[in-house]
Amino acid sequence: MPPKAAMKIFPGTQTRYLAEKISICSGRELGNINLIRFSDGEFATAYEETVRGSHVFLVQSTFPPSDNIFELLMMIDAAKRASAYKIVAVMPYFGFARQDRKDQPRVSIGAKLVADMLMTAGVDRIITMDLHADQIQGFFNIPVDHLYASSIFVPHIRSLGLSDLVIASPDVGGTKRANTYSKFLGTPMVICHKHRSKANVVDEMRIIGDVEGKNVIILDDMIDTAGTLTKAAEMMKQEGALSVRAFATHPVLSGPAYERIDNSELCEVFVTDSIPLRKPSSKIKVLSVAQLFADTIDKVYNNQSISKQFVI
Repeated sequence: MPPKAAMKIFPGTQTRYLAEKISICSGRELGNINLIRFSDGEFATAYEETVRGSHVFLVQSTFPPSDNIFELLMMIDAAKRASAYKIVAVMPYFGFARQDRKDQPRVSIGAKLVADMLMTAGVDRIITMDLHADQIQGFFNIPVDHLYASSIFVPHIRSLGLSDLVIASPDVGGTKRANTYSKFLGTPMVICHKHRSKANVVDEMRIIGDVEGKNVIILDDMIDTAGTLTKAAEMMKQEGALSVRAFATHPVLSGPAYERIDNSELCEVFVTDSIPLRKPSSKIKVLSVAQLFADTIDKVYNNQSISKQFVI
């Protein structure tokens, strides 16, 4: 029987902070990779150690700028050309996931394009977390391990010891997620119904359900400009909620997001480190996904089931 392929974990430039945590949790050192930048902004990736015959895991979230997705593509290409045995892209945050369908004429489906580019580059497997839309897994013709932050969020929600708890969805699209948490925790659920005239702008919102005298937890897959989230928190407080907290996997936090959260009715916002925070905030608390990804990488490498990674 041939010897088992060696495992090597390499970090992308902008996700090194998380890759280092994953390496500590897994008890493995990060591999050496170098990003060469030219004066015109062009860059190239080069492995500084052999990956021939190795099971290579590349840790890179593809948040803006788009250099991050292109760097990952070049890491995959370089590993393939260096004769890696298997190449796994570990993408805690999968960028362009909101472009999962053609919802108006003459638009691209960005998530499908990213999937096509990753497969063309030569990736063998994807490990990601809380995709904006589950159907994105079907854009790939390779295995996709789709993890959920619930394994981190649920224990933390319980540790808060909140009475009269209500789970809320910030929009109709997140109803399935909120309903799953609600059933698992044995709590009621409310929904925020919103209307947008354009992206990142909420024109109208109303609360469906009772929040009076309740401690509300709003669940979402990401926080972008925080307009929806802060408006929902304001309305819930107006309708008699005792407190409003938010749990969101990916802290995109663009534009006025930090100012909105700091000046909002939210008492706490819990996010993961799938994307690094641009600046500190007294209301934003970070829960690490490093152990979750370290365990998953180990199970994938050893051909073990990852079903135990899911709480709900």
